[in-house]
Amino acid sequence: MTDNLTTLLNFLPQLWEGVQATLILTVAGSIGAVIIALLLGLAMTSAHAWMRIPARIVVEFFRGTSLLVQLFWLFYVFPLLGVDLNSMACGIGALALNYGAYSAEVVRSSITTVDKGQWEGSIALSLSPTRRMIRVIFPQGWALMIPSLATLLIQLLKGTAVVSFITLQDLTEKIGQLRQSTNDTYFSFTIGLIIYFVIAWLLQEFMNFLERRATARLGRRRPNSRADRRAARRDARADQERRTDSTSIAGPNDGNVGPNAGNVGYGGPL
Repeated sequence: MTDNLTTLLNFLPQLWEGVQATLILTVAGSIGAVIIALLLGLAMTSAHAWMRIPARIVVEFFRGTSLLVQLFWLFYVFPLLGVDLNSMACGIGALALNYGAYSAEVVRSSITTVDKGQWEGSIALSLSPTRRMIRVIFPQGWALMIPSLATLLIQLLKGTAVVSFITLQDLTEKIGQLRQSTNDTYFSFTIGLIIYFVIAWLLQEFMNFLERRATARLGRRRPNSRADRRAARRDARADQERRTDSTSIAGPNDGNVGPNAGNVGYGGPL
């Protein structure tokens, strides 16, 4: 174990390079995925078929094809078409397109889930379709879509591991090199699990922060928030105390009817 720790300390600069590559892929891919998701998701809610149908076709195509094949297509086929992209650009593009297509369905469903009364109220205020979406519908839909987007972005983080197939030295590739240096598979991949978990946890906390901000701007409270859980615990304790008090007041024999109850005036045998 001591030798493994020494090797790990010496390997930290290379490991940090892999972490940086993974973070760049995650952040840039997430930004691209969110932009694509918003464009395609909003297009799929349009009343115009010329916007809705092409958006649906693009979403189904990228959802129905493999991320790895899309990555290879960008890296190996694009140069044949005269477009030469480096490994990082191919990785970001494939992640953004693939997870953007999945996220577009989240955007579409969240927008259509907004209460019908909100749509009718914004129409009654004579708001244009653009202002209606920006000022009324989208802020409510955004608060609904954040939890699902957070899950997809964590999936995107884990999907960055495929870029090692196009010679990009990401975290997964560096973990493999650490395993070769230590000759200890358990130790090396445990370090990799911990690093991926920390990054995913930070990403989830950031999305939770965005969700709290979005719900606060709407004058709502996040479902199952800490305040809700504390209130539920207080109510449970108060209910338990009421049950205990009622039991102690009634007494252990309260309401028990003796065997001779109701035999009024019984004086024995005549």
